[in-house]
Amino acid sequence: MRFRIIHQTEYRYRQPASESVGELRICPQSDASQQVIERKLEMVPRIELEPYSDAFGNYVEFFSIPFRHNLLKVTASALIETRVIAHPLAPLEVPFAKAQGYFNAKLVELYPFSTGSSLVPLGDLIKPLMQSTPDPEQTLAEHCLQLNHWIFRSFTYTPGVTDVNTPVATIIAQRAGVCQDFAHLMLSILRTQGIPSRYVSGYIEATDPTKPEQQLIGAAASHAWVEVAAPDGSWIGFDPTNNQVVGERHVKIAVGRDYADITPVRGTYKGAQDQKLRVLVSLTRRRAFPKTP
Repeated sequence: MRFRIIHQTEYRYRQPASESVGELRICPQSDASQQVIERKLEMVPRIELEPYSDAFGNYVEFFSIPFRHNLLKVTASALIETRVIAHPLAPLEVPFAKAQGYFNAKLVELYPFSTGSSLVPLGDLIKPLMQSTPDPEQTLAEHCLQLNHWIFRSFTYTPGVTDVNTPVATIIAQRAGVCQDFAHLMLSILRTQGIPSRYVSGYIEATDPTKPEQQLIGAAASHAWVEVAAPDGSWIGFDPTNNQVVGERHVKIAVGRDYADITPVRGTYKGAQDQKLRVLVSLTRRRAFPKTP
C-alpha cells in the first residue's frame, strides 16, 4: 500500500520567543516492512536542520532559531509504501524457555528494552495483572497474542482521560487510556516477564477504503504500539489498541524504551510566556502504479 502522510505541528506565542531549540523525530523509517519513496520537511521560520541518528537508530533533525519569532511551524510530508510480511509471527514461534536462552545471550544488546522507567514500571505494580508466568512450552507468539487481546478486551480507549505523563498505575486503576498508555502497559508486563520489548511511534490508517466496516483506532494523531524481540534478531509488532499484529496499515516512525525517547517534537524556548499548540495528522491511501520496465 502507498500512503501520503502529512504531520503538521504549530506553536504560536502570545509574545515573541527570543530563541528556540529542539529535535524532530517525525521521519518515517525504511525497513523490510516499508519504504520511504519521498519526503519533504518545511519549517517556519526557514532555518537549516542538522540531521543525526540517535542511540536507537532513529533519524533526528536538530534545529536552532537564534532570533525573535511568534510562530514555529513544522510541516512534514512523506510518500510511504508498506509491504505485506509473509508469516509475520514466524520468528516468535519458539518455546518461551528457548527464547530465554537467546535473551540471556544478548543481555547487553537488549538491556535498554528489558529494564523499567518512569513510564514503564516493572515488578510489584504489574504482577497482579499477570495471571501466571509464561508457560515454558508456550511459544512467544501465543503469549504475545494473548496479552495483546487481554489489554484490548480489558481496557477502554478513551481520549482525554490521560496525557503524556500519566503513570501506568493510573491506567490500571481507571482501566482506560489511549494507544500510548496501552503500549506502556504492555511493555511493563512483557519486561516484568523477562521479554525484551520496545515502544514504537507511527501512524495508522483508520479506514480501509475497500473494507469501511473494519475501523482501526488511533488515527487522529500519532499512533503507538509495541515490538517484541525475536530470537532471529528481528522485532515483531503488536498493536494492543486494535488487537492486531502490526501490518501494512501501520507506518513506523521511531523506536525507543518509552514515549520519552521518541517524542515527535521536543525542545525549549526563551522569552515567550504563553504558547498555543496545534497538531494535525493525515494519512491517505494512494494508488500504487506498476513499475515501468
